[in-house]
Amino acid sequence: MMINYNILTQQILQLAPQFDFLEARIANIDIEAQTKDNFSAWLKQKFHGEMTYLARNTELRFMPNKLHQNTLSIISVKLPYLNSSIDSLKAKLNQPHIANVSSYAQGRDYHKVVKQKLNAYAAAINELLINYKLDMQYRSFTDSAPVLEVELAAKSGLGWRGKNTLLINKTRGSMFFLGEIFTNLPLTPTPAVANNCGTCSKCIDICPTKAIIAPYILDATKCISYLTIEFKGTIPLALRKLIGNRIYGCDDCQIFCPWNKFSQKTTVSDFKTRDFLNNLTLVDAFLIEKDDWEKLMQGSSILRIGYECWLRNVAVALGNSSANFETIAALKSRINYPSLLVQEHINWALEQLT
Repeated sequence: MMINYNILTQQILQLAPQFDFLEARIANIDIEAQTKDNFSAWLKQKFHGEMTYLARNTELRFMPNKLHQNTLSIISVKLPYLNSSIDSLKAKLNQPHIANVSSYAQGRDYHKVVKQKLNAYAAAINELLINYKLDMQYRSFTDSAPVLEVELAAKSGLGWRGKNTLLINKTRGSMFFLGEIFTNLPLTPTPAVANNCGTCSKCIDICPTKAIIAPYILDATKCISYLTIEFKGTIPLALRKLIGNRIYGCDDCQIFCPWNKFSQKTTVSDFKTRDFLNNLTLVDAFLIEKDDWEKLMQGSSILRIGYECWLRNVAVALGNSSANFETIAALKSRINYPSLLVQEHINWALEQLT
């Protein structure tokens, strides 16, 4: 049977919305030499900080067929996670007593959700392939393994790499997760789209810590998302005041991006904000006991930073809030917490307030 892969490709892409993906596109496996050079230069400047996994298995990032044998095509998808309006996210920045958690982390851990949907999508593709007497060999990824997600998504035409280094789409903004299915099918690549950032530099200008040091170049060691999630040490003094009330991640370079006026709220129930995170105050966040915190965070990506870093982050945010009896009393209640890391940040916070 002669297979028209152009038609098959379109049939596969049309299945994507059934699994809540905004759309799917196809990338080939050829990674440009310039991408490799840029990535190597970025690592050489130590912009990845303590994210040492980014410096491992680098050859696999540029050879998808080595990561999954016999890969010929990559199906790239985007899944929306925005759970409140962009205006409400901006407003929260001006509420210093509220614990500000990045929008993507307010629901269930996206790794599990996206992976499940990718595998369900792949199963549906194999159902389709029965008509062609084909069987797809595949492996699915989402922010896992050495995969250049934004590069592949941009190659496929899901959007373009913005100056904040994230993927941006002209009609969908950037508030979505990316996922990939590496497949042995010789699917027809979809065309890339033009970069529409133009002369805009809002993401660069708005970044609280100036972590976007140039268009398309992020110094992660200055990024609030890195500092509050990936970094496990003492947050640099010069950056603490700039963190504001952000206790897990930072959305600023997205919520102030003009293209995110087109972002749509997610319909995925797993990404709805957990009840206890709705209007959680910094004081309440700081006084949660460890056992209760671990229960509350089950199934959340927040759990992976650990309780110690949670207290560290909230202490910094309390130091950036208003000086009142409740705030100071909360900080003092943990002044002897058995962690020098936590104690140091509590002492700093108290100095700011008193």
